[in-house]
Amino acid sequence: MRELLLCPPDYYGIEYEINPWMSRARGAQAELAQKQWEGLHATLSKLDCKVHLIAPQPGLPDMVFTANAGLTIGRKFIPSNFRHTERAGEQSFFVERMKQRGYEVRWLPENLYFEGEGDALFSGDVLFCGYKFRSDIQSHRAIADMLGCLVISVELVDPRFYHLDTCFCPLPDGGAFWFPMAFDEYGQRAIREHVIDLIDVSQEEATHFSCNAVVLERDIVLPEGAPQLVTRLHERGYRCHELPMSEFIKAGGACKCLVMFMPQRESVA
Repeated sequence: MRELLLCPPDYYGIEYEINPWMSRARGAQAELAQKQWEGLHATLSKLDCKVHLIAPQPGLPDMVFTANAGLTIGRKFIPSNFRHTERAGEQSFFVERMKQRGYEVRWLPENLYFEGEGDALFSGDVLFCGYKFRSDIQSHRAIADMLGCLVISVELVDPRFYHLDTCFCPLPDGGAFWFPMAFDEYGQRAIREHVIDLIDVSQEEATHFSCNAVVLERDIVLPEGAPQLVTRLHERGYRCHELPMSEFIKAGGACKCLVMFMPQRESVA
């Protein structure tokens, strides 16, 4: 049974602008956001998952995006060093919550920005790490040394897709779906060399955050608005659970951003 960490959206809102999706003038509808989050929580709870919650905190509206809190491998938790001061206050709450769950906290140097599972996803035995907008490429070497696994750094070039999990989603069969134009030429080549059976997502569907999906064996929970991708996934034998995520997309996140795996991998051996 997979264990996941979510944070209720009690204090969620667009109170600042740190990516191209965020607009304080447009804002998010609190009641609708709560309903959408509850739909995600209910869907995950039905898919043989154990959902843990962390208490939301006033003044930290993006704490709801738990994927950015850190990276969990086995019983080790590597906390994020957030690039933006608006999110830095989240770190201590996630560290304390993971300590309560019995995880060993492994710290990165404070001068290396790294935004957790948002920029670090396993495909097979390879840990792909995104960099540029939020995470530093130098942090990837530290992660590789800490975990003892192959880390491949890929540069993100479209500010709309500022985290790796907004444009790349590995599948358990060794494939993945992705939006290629979110990566530079080297990143595209590296992913194609190491990942089999890639599904290219169109720009229209990528901007519905269709790559920001939670994969649980043959079940995939993703935002609605990607009929072409869903058809391709059905053809591969996956079951897709499409959810409305409009209020979180306004902040630059969707299904996967709202979920952190505990752990993402049991081991890297």
